[in-house]
Amino acid sequence: MKSQWMLLFGLLFAIIIAVFAVFNVDKVPVNYVFGEAYWPLVLVILGSALLGALASGLFAVFRSVRTRREVKDLQKVITEKESIIANQQNEIAMLQKSPGLAHEVMQDEYDFKK
Repeated sequence: MKSQWMLLFGLLFAIIIAVFAVFNVDKVPVNYVFGEAYWPLVLVILGSALLGALASGLFAVFRSVRTRREVKDLQKVITEKESIIANQQNEIAMLQKSPGLAHEVMQDEYDFKK
């Protein structure tokens, strides 16, 4: 639903820009670093709007790619942590089934710390 509202507002904004541009058809000077040209104001307005939309679109794509990369990295971390948890749960289950083995493991850890 959010994307539909965004599309509707974008379309409304485009219509407003188009109407504004149609009423401004006079030629205006456009200064470049290497010269000057006279263009219809309608082209300057539409060109500026398109460049703004392109810049904002590129920014959105950059943020989306960065966010996807972060999600992918975090999913790898989650998978690793889940694997560690599963191994520890298996060890706990095994040690609960055989108390003698649990005593040996605890003794080995105690000896290792010395």
